[in-house]
Amino acid sequence: MRKNIEKTVEDLVLPIVEKENFELIDIEYVQEAGHKYLRVYIDKDGGISLNDCKLVSEELSKKLDELDPIKENYFLEVSSPGLDRPLKKDKDFERYKGRDVELKLYKSLDGKKQFEGELLGLFDGIIKIKSDKEVFEFNKKDVSIIRLSVKI
Repeated sequence: MRKNIEKTVEDLVLPIVEKENFELIDIEYVQEAGHKYLRVYIDKDGGISLNDCKLVSEELSKKLDELDPIKENYFLEVSSPGLDRPLKKDKDFERYKGRDVELKLYKSLDGKKQFEGELLGLFDGIIKIKSDKEVFEFNKKDVSIIRLSVKI
C-alpha cells in the first residue's frame, strides 16, 4: 500500500515540480508516533526556499483533495532534502562524486555496518567509497542508506 501511495503521489507531483524547474528528490509515506506523514522532498540549483515548498504543497494538496488516493488522515510536508540528504537515484551518485558520505549496511561486513569516506561513484550497481586510502565496494542492494556527511 505504501509503495502504491508513493507512486500515485509521484505521478501527481512530478508535473508541478517540473513546471517550476525543481527536482523531485524523494517521496515517503510513513507512520511516526501514531501519525501518518506524506513527505515530498524537492530541490533546485541554489536550494529550495520556504516559498518554493509552499507553492508545491498548495498545488499538490489540491490534486490530492481531488483524487483522494489516501483514505486515512495524514500530514503533508514538502521540504528540501537537507544537507545530509540520502543518495537514492543513480544521478545522485554522479552529482555527489568526490563528496564525503556515510553508508550503512543491512548486514555487517567484517564486523562493521557503518562506513564513511569519499564517494567514488556507482558502477553497475556497485557503490565505491575511499576511506583512509582503501577503496570499499558495496552492492547497492546491501546498503540500507547512504547520505552526504555533514562535518562541522
